[in-house]
Amino acid sequence: MTKKHAYITTAIPYVNGVPHIGHALDYLLADVWARYQRQLGRVVRFQTGVDEHGNKIAAKAAEQGVTPQAYVDSMYGNFQTMIHALNVDTTDFIRTTDIKHKAAVQYIWLQLEKAGLLYKDTYEGWYCQGCESFITDKEAAENNGICPDHQTPYQRLSEENYYFKASAFTVPITQALESGKMKIVPDFRKKEFLELIKDGLQDVSVSRPAKNLAWGVPVPNDPSQVMYVWLDALSNYLTVLGYPNDPSWQDFWPADVQVVGKDILRFHAGIWPAMLLGLDLPLPKVLLVHGHITSGGVKMAKSLGNGIDPMEILRDYGVDAFRYYFLRYIPTQDDGDFTWERFEAAYNGELGNDLGNLVQRVIAMTLKYQAGVVGDLPPNRHDMGPYHEAMESFEFNRAIDEVWVMVRSLNQYIDRVKPWEVAKNRETDTDAEAHLAEILSTSAGTLLQIAELLAPFLPETSR
Repeated sequence: MTKKHAYITTAIPYVNGVPHIGHALDYLLADVWARYQRQLGRVVRFQTGVDEHGNKIAAKAAEQGVTPQAYVDSMYGNFQTMIHALNVDTTDFIRTTDIKHKAAVQYIWLQLEKAGLLYKDTYEGWYCQGCESFITDKEAAENNGICPDHQTPYQRLSEENYYFKASAFTVPITQALESGKMKIVPDFRKKEFLELIKDGLQDVSVSRPAKNLAWGVPVPNDPSQVMYVWLDALSNYLTVLGYPNDPSWQDFWPADVQVVGKDILRFHAGIWPAMLLGLDLPLPKVLLVHGHITSGGVKMAKSLGNGIDPMEILRDYGVDAFRYYFLRYIPTQDDGDFTWERFEAAYNGELGNDLGNLVQRVIAMTLKYQAGVVGDLPPNRHDMGPYHEAMESFEFNRAIDEVWVMVRSLNQYIDRVKPWEVAKNRETDTDAEAHLAEILSTSAGTLLQIAELLAPFLPETSR
């Protein structure tokens, strides 16, 4: 029996830049699942939000001569604008500067401390400010001392921090993944992660000295330290539900699905489950991991100037064309590619010709031959098993393929039975009227079913 409540989350991006295509993919995948669950009659909570603390934010604010709070207040709206432009039907938007979130994170800290899972130690080693993460000597050597993602040299740090004993949870996390209690989809990502932790999870730094990181949540009972990004940011999935004070959080936790990009899987499959186990809370059921989007086979980068502005596509082609391409041509569980040529081919050929012309044909013939009246709709003859199977296994691109099989077969059916010829024969053939009515009601019925199946993907078109 499926529980009545459902909960899906998306990773929270930093507000120090404008939203990019990877964020759009997060939102779209979660939106498809949320809309599909609502069709099945479930009450869905769907979290989005932004990560507003850390040195990167403080540095940007200083550059602009404003306070960090003023800076984040001016930036978070960009993400809300994009969510709205993508027609993403989210229920919750969290900012990590929210007072309730900060108080809940401090409560989480105290719970972990009470469980004996936090300790102070001196860190000596490398740090990348761009990634906001500490780097092992091995990693630093492999990258010649320069972060490959940010092209900036690692900093050498020596500082006293609090550490979280993630290492204590290697065995239960491994068991949860191997038994399927917590699933990583696709399976090859699970194998990659298990390989990564085969020698055990590492304890992780969860604070920085306030003199080195002033912009963040203060550590309870120790004003010399500020909480470090991961403990603050990951907690949002619970705090947005009202944890720990609003008891309704328990209706939705554990999350059914947490959507993440492949580059942050290790935090969501390692640190986050360790935190939950430390709080004695159940693990999320599924971590749905998507890949990256390349452009003409090349990784997108500011330096290459090959990035795609989601807002430009939305402005020029409309929201459903955007949703269609990125949900069908970018595999849900792997890397995918965008080119303008491919996008336009899908827009004109599939949305315009296959679907658009089909709808026009059926409407025009129903108006012409039956004054716009559709008789009784026949029972549907299509096997919907493959569509639902694709939706349940998080292969949304395959689910759209299944709908398109119906679109194309309806076009072929109309070409084969030639309703315009049947209409011509009505004066001489007594069966023609009934035959024509059957053709048009079959066509209309199939179109209505196509509309229902497309609703999670193309809500406007479907309506």
